[in-house]
Amino acid sequence: MKRSVYNEDHEAFRAVVRDFVAKEVTPHFADWEAAGMPPRDLFRKLGELGVMGFGIPEEYGGPGDTGHKYQAIISEETALAGVALGHYNVSSGIVLPYLLNLATQEQKRRWFPGIASGDIMLCVAMTEPGTGSDLAGIRTTAKLSEDGTHYVLNGAKTFITGARNSELCVVAARTSAPTAEDRRAGLSLLVVPTDADGFTFGRKLEKIGLKSSDTNELSFVDVKVPAANLLGEEGKGFSYLGQNLPRERLQIGVSATSAATAAIRFAKAYVQERNVFGKPVASFQNTKFVLAECETEVAAAQALVDKGLDLEEAGELTPADAARIKLFCTETAGRVIDKCLQLHGGYGYMLEYPIARLYADIRVNRIYGGTSEVMKTIIAKDMGL
Repeated sequence: MKRSVYNEDHEAFRAVVRDFVAKEVTPHFADWEAAGMPPRDLFRKLGELGVMGFGIPEEYGGPGDTGHKYQAIISEETALAGVALGHYNVSSGIVLPYLLNLATQEQKRRWFPGIASGDIMLCVAMTEPGTGSDLAGIRTTAKLSEDGTHYVLNGAKTFITGARNSELCVVAARTSAPTAEDRRAGLSLLVVPTDADGFTFGRKLEKIGLKSSDTNELSFVDVKVPAANLLGEEGKGFSYLGQNLPRERLQIGVSATSAATAAIRFAKAYVQERNVFGKPVASFQNTKFVLAECETEVAAAQALVDKGLDLEEAGELTPADAARIKLFCTETAGRVIDKCLQLHGGYGYMLEYPIARLYADIRVNRIYGGTSEVMKTIIAKDMGL
């Protein structure tokens, strides 16, 4: 279906991104997967391209408030090429908005120029070994020193994306005990340098998919974090973490829909080339029906995503709408990519074919950013149930 969500400037930007991916990413992507992460220099090249600091004001070297559609284009183009940019989306699309919304002027002067240039990459540490969706159960502590100059951070985190390629980590920690009335009280956000004394990388976790991005365990042992690195107000961390969730879930929907679109393209090309019983696989009625079903499902997901992009740019994307987008698009992508892999037959199970990587990568979309079950809960609550 014809899309109207992008204008001429967006499409000109798409051409630049497509060229960058073809020259700087695709030829090296297999090496990045083998290494478990891209080279650190990739993000400096993206900084030179001007895409590391969407939302950062021009005075700090960023492009200003351009809207989320440019970032969505990057997700679309990397998916269609069958590649990824490490934890780029985490740094620029998930963590940076926290700084844009909460950083003081002094913090902006300190961090924004490096983020815009790609010299500073960001990660976020929320999940703990015993705490996933229930962030109120966070046990990592940050105690303010008697002289008020710094916090002392202790605890452990897991499933942290991109930490080894990051200079700063936004850590959710408990600065005071929860109250009897509110388990969520007492959480704060601290911006912690990853080279700080006591900041230790644990295991580099082996995942089913997303092989070109590192996922880590982290531990903090008496890490001294300057009080000037507190993000926002002390004790309001839980509410801050929820503010960016609609955009994060929209972005996951964008990525899932883009992956499903790519899967259909890969499957269509394969069945047109592959011969079985003396004729192309594409000539069989079942092949045509399967791809027609997939195309229709993805068109519906794309319409939902595009509406979400317009709502987000207008400042009207609600948590419930973002949940609907994430739920539908990730579940749809899982079904579509599975069907497209089936059309590849045995070759679809071989990692040399991009459909196999898509199949492995897409599964986590129904888990991170809030599980499908959490999305259903949010939607049901919005329905008054």
